[in-house]
Amino acid sequence: MAKKRKAVVLGVGAEKGLGAAASRRFAKEGYHVLVAGRTKAKVDKVADSIRAASGSATAVTVDGTREADVIALWDKAMADDADGAPVDLAVFNMGNNAAVDIREMTAQHFEDSWRVGCFAGFLFGREAVRRLAPLGRGTVLFTGASGSLRGRPRFAAFNATKGGLRLLVQSLAREFGPQGLHIAHAIIDGGIEGERLLSRMPDRKDKAGADGLLNIEAIADSYWHLHTQHRSAWTHEIDLRPYKEPF
Repeated sequence: MAKKRKAVVLGVGAEKGLGAAASRRFAKEGYHVLVAGRTKAKVDKVADSIRAASGSATAVTVDGTREADVIALWDKAMADDADGAPVDLAVFNMGNNAAVDIREMTAQHFEDSWRVGCFAGFLFGREAVRRLAPLGRGTVLFTGASGSLRGRPRFAAFNATKGGLRLLVQSLAREFGPQGLHIAHAIIDGGIEGERLLSRMPDRKDKAGADGLLNIEAIADSYWHLHTQHRSAWTHEIDLRPYKEPF
């Protein structure tokens, strides 16, 4: 019997969040998922829920801004071991978002935003192409935002971070796409119906109305679709938004 293939999702937090939804989606398709994030209790809970649903998953506590942690995560992902065969599907889902008047923004805030959302993406992407390019296969997906494309008042740190990540991903795709790696960037244009947003703004869902926020499972479905595309018709960038969201 063939081994399960591994998938790795970095940036898994709350059980009702995009990282967790992507992890569940890939497990549903028969993957052994490395559920990776900074908070042990959260990644343990998501991995436990996958196993409870007869899926296969391992929780991995990782600080995505630490080079050694990211290298160790990819070592585990590429191992041909009892958990499964080496990874061929990877998702970078780290990021943070806060509205701050730039006149009051500290240098530390700006740097922290960049480290979490852009520098960590560099570490993840570098290790991905180092490991997968010699094999000539694999899908590597990065979660972006509408801030990847345009600046907004009070979001200078977030916009600079996401814009930098987008250009990083373009560079990776242009260099390693011809070597057989499908590298794609997803622009999430709108609020995500997950714990992070709703814990901060409990009335946001009611104000948005039916399907006014992005459903996490629907985003995960799009990530799976990107992975299954034939290489003669790959998508590099996809934008996802609720039908009500203007653009």
